[in-house]
Amino acid sequence: MLALNRLVEERNAEEILEIAKEFHGHVCPYLALGIRASLIAMEELGVGRLDHSGSVDESILAMVEINSCFTDGVQVTTGCTLGNNSLIYLDLGKTALTLVKRSAWEGVRVYADAERLRKYYPPGAVELFNKVVKERKGTEEERKRLWELWEEIAKTMLYLPREEFKIERVKVPPIEQAPIVESIRCSRCGELVMGNKVVYINDEPFCFRCAGETYRAVIGGG
Repeated sequence: MLALNRLVEERNAEEILEIAKEFHGHVCPYLALGIRASLIAMEELGVGRLDHSGSVDESILAMVEINSCFTDGVQVTTGCTLGNNSLIYLDLGKTALTLVKRSAWEGVRVYADAERLRKYYPPGAVELFNKVVKERKGTEEERKRLWELWEEIAKTMLYLPREEFKIERVKVPPIEQAPIVESIRCSRCGELVMGNKVVYINDEPFCFRCAGETYRAVIGGG
């Protein structure tokens, strides 16, 4: 991803969007919005995209408040991902990103207001989205037209004025680095599970599923 690091350094938003398209599966306004918000936060904080050492040390954390296309734009641009433990998901349902330096716990929060951004949508775009995506009723021709509009709007989102965002400096309480724990074999299913996700019943280890315990899951509805 050296090329992507360079694109972020150059603030080449359209090329970043092309890479994000491969990661996300399609181009849409909120994927682009995640890229734009990330670039603003990175500039405010004076940081670049996570490199090798940065991702190992979790030197920068991205805290997102919504599980939507926006978040994929953030992951691609900042390099903070769920897998490298530098992405934190706060289930608040807001289109917002907080980028934080672990060294000082100083961060920048960038929030986008959907109602304010409606003025950038061509007439009929929202109605077409509701029909094709929300109601699953669009014709093939309408679906094609929607994706054309979505790409058009996405390009606009990449260059939104900073004034369209709420940008604020924040102080974040320290967050511990991801612990490295041993794996323990579940006594029922025989699968290995992280030691801090084990339940002991009669001194025998069980994974949450086999123990009948509830566990957290993030689905499309949040």
